[in-house]
Amino acid sequence: MSTESGTFLDQFPAEAKVVRTAFYSSFVALFVGALMGILQVLHRTDVLRIVDSADYYSLLTLHAVLLVLSFSVFFLVGIFTWAVTTSLDRGLQDLRYTWAWYGLMALGTLLAGIAVLGAFIPGLDMSAAVLYTFYAPLQAHPFYYLGLALFIVGTWLAGLDWFRSWWAWKKDNPDERIPLPTFMALTTTLFWILSSAGVAVSVLAFLLPWSLGIIDQVNALLTRTLFWYFGHAVVYFWLMPAYLLWYTMLPKISGGKLFSDPLARVVFVLFLILSTPTGIHHQYLDPGIAEGFKFIAMVNTMFLLLPSLLTAFTVVASMEHGARQRGGSGLFGWLRALPWRDPVFTGMALAGLMFAAAGFSGMINAGMNINYLVHNTWWVVGHFHLTVGTAVALTFMAATYWFLPQLTGKAIWSKSLGLVQVLVWFVGMTFMSNSMHRQGLIGVPRRTAEPQYSGFDYEVAVGSMAELNMQVIIGGTLLFISTLLFLTVVVMTVIGDKVDGLPDNGYADTLSGPEDAPLVLDNLKLWAGIAALLVILAYSLPLAAIITRGGILGPGGSPSPQFVDTLLFVGRVAADTVGGVIA
Repeated sequence: MSTESGTFLDQFPAEAKVVRTAFYSSFVALFVGALMGILQVLHRTDVLRIVDSADYYSLLTLHAVLLVLSFSVFFLVGIFTWAVTTSLDRGLQDLRYTWAWYGLMALGTLLAGIAVLGAFIPGLDMSAAVLYTFYAPLQAHPFYYLGLALFIVGTWLAGLDWFRSWWAWKKDNPDERIPLPTFMALTTTLFWILSSAGVAVSVLAFLLPWSLGIIDQVNALLTRTLFWYFGHAVVYFWLMPAYLLWYTMLPKISGGKLFSDPLARVVFVLFLILSTPTGIHHQYLDPGIAEGFKFIAMVNTMFLLLPSLLTAFTVVASMEHGARQRGGSGLFGWLRALPWRDPVFTGMALAGLMFAAAGFSGMINAGMNINYLVHNTWWVVGHFHLTVGTAVALTFMAATYWFLPQLTGKAIWSKSLGLVQVLVWFVGMTFMSNSMHRQGLIGVPRRTAEPQYSGFDYEVAVGSMAELNMQVIIGGTLLFISTLLFLTVVVMTVIGDKVDGLPDNGYADTLSGPEDAPLVLDNLKLWAGIAALLVILAYSLPLAAIITRGGILGPGGSPSPQFVDTLLFVGRVAADTVGGVIA
C-alpha cells in the first residue's frame, strides 16, 4: 500500500497529470451525454422536440456511447492508474507509452462522435444512429467503427501499462503479495481483454469491412452474439472500479477498516471467471439460438449474484465497524454515526443502495420466462440506469470530491453543494427509474422516439401515463441539474488556489489482511485460464451452430480472400494479446 506522505500530486506529479487528464475527458463526455439525455426525456414525453424523430436516434446513440463508454472508461483508467501507482508505490514504466494509450482512447471517442453528429452537419455524409448496441442490420459510417476499435485498443494498452508496473514491482518484491488495489486492477484488465475480444472481432472483422463495402453483408445473428459476448460483461467492467472505491475508500471514510482483504480478492476472481459467459441472456428472444444455450446462460448469470452479495456484506460490515469506532451503537443506531455530511461518503453509500435495487430488477432480466415480459421495454432502461447510471456514475462523481484535492492540490470549492448534488442525483434517479420500470411492466417500448400510448387506460394497473411521464420529466430534469452542479464544483475547484494541509493519499487498513488470503488467489494465470475455458464452453457450440446454419456472412454470403485474411489477422491479434497477458 501507499505510504501516506502527501497527496498523490506530491508523490507522483507526472502520473497525477495523466489521471487528471483522464478525469477531465470523462467529465466532458458526462456533460455532452447528459445534455443528450435531457433532450431525449423531453422528446419522448412530448414536452419539447428540437429534432425530428428520425434524428432522435442519433441523440440516443451519442448519449449512450459517451456515458456508458467514454465517461465511465476514461474515469476507470484514471482510477486504476492511481490505484496501481499508489499501491505499488512506484511510477509508471514509460509515460510516453501511457500518453499513447490515452491518445488512442481520445481519438477513438472523437471519431465515433463525429460520425454520430454527422447527421446534423449539412453536407457531411455521415450517420451513426445505431444506438449503443450498434450491431447489424443497422449500419454506421466507417469512422464510427474505427473510433470504437481505437478506443478499445487504447483500453487494452492501458491494462498492459498496469501489468508492466506490476511486473517491474514483482522483480523487486518477489515474495510480496499483490497489493489489493493493484490486484483489483489486474483482474479487471484480464477480464476486460477477454470479454472485449468479442466486440473487437465483430467490429474489425465484420462491421468495419461491411461499412467500407469490402463485404456485401454480414451474419446479423453472429454480430449480435459477438456484441452481447461483450455487452453484458462490460457492465462489470464499469462496476469493478466502483467496487475498488467501495472496498478501499468507504471503510476509511467511515472511520474504520476493511472487513476482509481476502474476501475482496475472492470477489474480483469471481467476476473474472464468471462475467463473460453470460451474454446470451440478452438474446432470450432470438430464435436462432437453441433454448438449451439460453438456459446455460441463465444459470451462469445467477452465479454472478454471489460476488455482489459478498460485496454487500463486506462493505456494509466495514462501514458498521467504522461507525462503531465513531461511537455508534445499537442494532441500527450505528447508522447515525456515519459521516452523512461528507459528499464522498454519502454519494458512494447511496450508489450502493441503488445498486441493491438494480440487483432485484437484474434478477428479473436474467430469468428466461420473466424476461420475455420486459425484454424490449423501458424496464431494461430503468435497470441499467440504476447500474451504470447510479451505482457507477454516482460513485465516480462522489469519489471526484476526494480525488480533486489529490490531483490538483486544491480544496473542494463547496462540499455543501457537493452534498446537495449527490442527493439531487439520487432523488432524480429514484423518480426516473421507478417510472421506467413501471412503464416497462405495461409494455412501453425502449429504443423508440414515439411511444404512443395515449389511447389506452392503464390507470388501474400502474397509474396513468401522464403521471408516469411526469416522473420521467422530473427525474430527468433533476439528473441534468445534478450534472451541472457537479461540473460547477469541479470547475470552481480547478480554478481555485492551491492550499496546504490536504489529507494524505492512502487506503483503508484491514481487519483481515492479505496474509490471511490463500496464495492461490494471486495466481492470475490460473484464474485467467479458467475464465478462458468457461468462455469456450459457453460460446463454442452456440457460435458454431450460428455459423453452420447461416454462414460466416449470412445466407448467400461468400467471403473473399481479403476478408479471410482480415479475419485470421484479427483472431491472431486477439489471441496474442490475451496469451501475452496471461503468460
